[in-house]
Amino acid sequence: MPDPLLLLAAVNLLICVAVGVPLFLGMRRLCKLETVEPITDETLPKASVIVPARNEERDVEEGLQSLLRLDYPDLEVLVVNDRSTDRTGEILDRIATEHPQLQVVHITELPAGWLGKNHAMQHGAEQASGDLLLFTDADVVMERSVLRRAVSHMIRNDVDHLPMLFRIQMPNWLLESFVVTFTIYLMTYCRPWKCPNPKSDAHIGIGGFNLVRADVYREIGTHEAIRMRPDDDLKFGKLVKKHGFRQECVTAVELMHVPWYASIRELVVGLEKNAFSGVDYNLAYALMASSSMLLFNVFPFVALAIARGSAWWVYLAVVLSLLGMGADAARNGKSRISCCFGFPLAALMFVFIQWRTICLNLWQGGIRWRDTHYSLAELKANKV
Repeated sequence: MPDPLLLLAAVNLLICVAVGVPLFLGMRRLCKLETVEPITDETLPKASVIVPARNEERDVEEGLQSLLRLDYPDLEVLVVNDRSTDRTGEILDRIATEHPQLQVVHITELPAGWLGKNHAMQHGAEQASGDLLLFTDADVVMERSVLRRAVSHMIRNDVDHLPMLFRIQMPNWLLESFVVTFTIYLMTYCRPWKCPNPKSDAHIGIGGFNLVRADVYREIGTHEAIRMRPDDDLKFGKLVKKHGFRQECVTAVELMHVPWYASIRELVVGLEKNAFSGVDYNLAYALMASSSMLLFNVFPFVALAIARGSAWWVYLAVVLSLLGMGADAARNGKSRISCCFGFPLAALMFVFIQWRTICLNLWQGGIRWRDTHYSLAELKANKV
């Protein structure tokens, strides 16, 4: 009778190959923004940068100053202060007095049926006059040439929507390891190298950098179509693909970075908003996804201590494959290569965050995000 542990190990190894090889090859197909030669004349279309900000006093000044230094000929920057209760509004008003191209809008109330961030982005887009709209976050820091290079790439390749991957900075090794593992999961799910293919359903959106043509934004229904989606960035990308527009994802880890969460507690609480929406509020799918992570991403490391004979050698190959995927993701994201060894811990954290979020969402009848409660019924109703 075949050894069941050996069979499980063999299946695990096949999954690693099926996931790891396309991931390894696909990520190398993405254009690196630093290799894009920027168009140097002044004929580039007008661009509007739209920044939603709520309680961002810690990082907003550095991020905003980097936007105001962008080397772009016709640029407006609109920051929407979404009901901040800290010093965000005060900081924005001070910077606006020094930079006439900066427009600051203060929102004091949230209309029913909207997530705060999505409403802020919609409000900013309504004020924008650019032919191109860049939706970004308040803490993103960009090198001066980022927007000029991105728009140059869009024009030369007739791209309608350009999301961008960038470096995520974390304060310690464990959080950095989580980013590495999270990146593997996200890239496996989104398959960004397939996004330009109109026959593929692969899609992606990146909250820190979603650059889109203004007419395309209106055609896909604006943020009105995703007004109650906590995973608004990914669903934004899905809308673009569903409407038949050309989408391409590029990388800019050398030119752009963002501080994500400052502590494990911040990470756990911060992901409450979208850990359930990421599986479309489907409990069965959530159970399958978390069980798969435990069985195929965590158990192989345990199996090295309990397996014997051929099963041990196959599990060794599985562990080396997982570590290899982690090392490659770390290299691509400019993280420490040693973070690959945090893969099983990060996978456990991911499962914990997902099920903590699901339990809270069901117990509370929705999510509580940035001091506002949103009902689960409303969230589920906004399908994309």
